[in-house]
Amino acid sequence: MTDFIARDYQSQGDVVHQMLPTFLVGKILRERIVECFYWKEQCFGLNAASLIDRAVRLEYVGGQYGNQHPTEFICLLYKLLQVAPEKEIVMQYLAVPEFKYIRALAAFYIRLTWSDPEVYQALEPLMKDYRKLRIRDHNGFYVSHMDEFIDALFNEETVCDITLPPLMSRYQLEELDQLDPLPSSSESELEDDEPKEIPA
Repeated sequence: MTDFIARDYQSQGDVVHQMLPTFLVGKILRERIVECFYWKEQCFGLNAASLIDRAVRLEYVGGQYGNQHPTEFICLLYKLLQVAPEKEIVMQYLAVPEFKYIRALAAFYIRLTWSDPEVYQALEPLMKDYRKLRIRDHNGFYVSHMDEFIDALFNEETVCDITLPPLMSRYQLEELDQLDPLPSSSESELEDDEPKEIPA
């Protein structure tokens, strides 16, 4: 099985975080994914376009459940890592408002593979998305929200049974001039209080 997985990676996209994208998923979880029924029946031959047809059917976010069964969500994330779509395509996934689980999938992919400044630029706007998300883990289902999921991608070490790559803080990136500072609330209030010109 390990040899099969290694061969499968050889043609995959560019190296990210000093490794092939698919290696961002731990070895044991990789093996469980490629051995599961959903992967074999629903993920074979998917590309960046046809993956959407599967992603629109997602009903929850999660890594593994029950006796270490991979979720459909994590299988599609793994397929995204194999396909390595262009950033413009991923941003289209992120911008689809009616399918929140596609947005969550794209956000997770971005957190895993994009540079630190790009992660902040793409995901910070989603902190204003307060829609409910169903989460599935080893204990069953529970309800969270999109902004909480994005916050976890920024701040947790592990999400959906995947260890996230290190992420520089926003402050560090601002100090390095790699990220523009966020407007403070006081600045926004001052702008609102400025007198507006009244036409003569």
